[in-house]
Amino acid sequence: MADYGKIKEFLNRNDRFCVFNGIRLTEVGDGYAEAVLEITDNSLNGRNVVQGGAIMTLADFAFAGAVNGSGVTGVSLNCTTNFIRPGSGKSLRAVARKVSQGKKTAVYNVEVFNDDDKLVATMGITGFIIDDQPVVC
Repeated sequence: MADYGKIKEFLNRNDRFCVFNGIRLTEVGDGYAEAVLEITDNSLNGRNVVQGGAIMTLADFAFAGAVNGSGVTGVSLNCTTNFIRPGSGKSLRAVARKVSQGKKTAVYNVEVFNDDDKLVATMGITGFIIDDQPVVC
């Protein structure tokens, strides 16, 4: 069984891009994770809303927590993102849920919400399983 606390701690400490950009995992479970982006001026694009790449990184990081929480190490193989509304407020929250997982591939859905719990974006992620254990054991 995966140690969800260790996975969350490891990814929050070692994903330097997410650390630098104010993205952190807040919850990790079996095929489930939540991540938060604290919005700063550095998160915004020229229209003063959260840059699409920041939203995609937030969703991808939630996927990383969820797939590792399922007991394997996986990386994103393909992502399809739908932007629903501009990202704004103080933070965005991504919720990743397992749809299906086999020996080499995994399919997850991620939803990103604003402070008002309104849907900002959805992401479908196909992941590739690179190890049959989570990133930390």
